Amino acid sequence: MMKKILLAALIAGSFGAVTIPVSAAVVIVRTAPPPPREERMPEARRGYVWAPGHWEWRHNRHTWIGGSWLRERRGYVYHAPEWQEHDGRWQMQRGNWARGDKDGDGVPNGQDRHPNNPLRN
Repeated sequence: MMKKILLAALIAGSFGAVTIPVSAAVVIVRTAPPPPREERMPEARRGYVWAPGHWEWRHNRHTWIGGSWLRERRGYVYHAPEWQEHDGRWQMQRGNWARGDKDGDGVPNGQDRHPNNPLRN
C-alpha cells in the first residue's frame, strides 16, 4: 500500500504546479443562506447517490444549485454541502466523500473485523 502511495505522489509531483479551482476555496460570508428549497427527490438510481440541492455563494449573493445524481463510490459515504455559522459568519462545508465507518470507531468498514459492534466503546 505504501509503495502505491509513494508512486502516486511521485507521479503527481511530476506534473508541476496544480491549479485548485475557485470552487474548492473556503467560503466565509456574513449573510446567512436562505432556507433550503423544497426539491422532489427522483426515484433511486442503482449505482448512484442523490446529492440534494444547496445554496452556494456566487457573485456576492447566494445562488441555488439544484440536486443531482453522483456516481456511487464503494466504501464511501457522501456528505452533502452545508452552511455552518461561527461568530456571525457563515462558512460553507463543501460536499465530500468519506470512508464508510458505520460504528464510528475510526476503522473503515472494509477493514473492521467487527463492524457495527454495539458493545464497542
